[in-house]
Amino acid sequence: MAIIKQYDKRSGITYAYESHSYWDPEKKMTRAKRKLIGRVDPETGEIVPTDGRNRKCRTVAMDSADYKKMYGKLLKKYEAQETLIESLKKQIKELKGY
Repeated sequence: MAIIKQYDKRSGITYAYESHSYWDPEKKMTRAKRKLIGRVDPETGEIVPTDGRNRKCRTVAMDSADYKKMYGKLLKKYEAQETLIESLKKQIKELKGY
């Protein structure tokens, strides 16, 4: 196993990969499997872990204010859906002629 650094010309970013070599009996030659580790910081040379979708690893803890905001948003969405359901039920009754 080795760590490979590869420079991307389009973005100008150097990525670090973990490379694992294996023998391919069908093609009778060696092959390599790579797994993305992260970006290489150009200033320090350290590898900054990423999840492969141009996002840094998220290790941010949420406080209670964030949960209250999320709960408020979900509650509003739920109320809007309930209103929509009631109006659709009313329309269905009108169409059926009840």
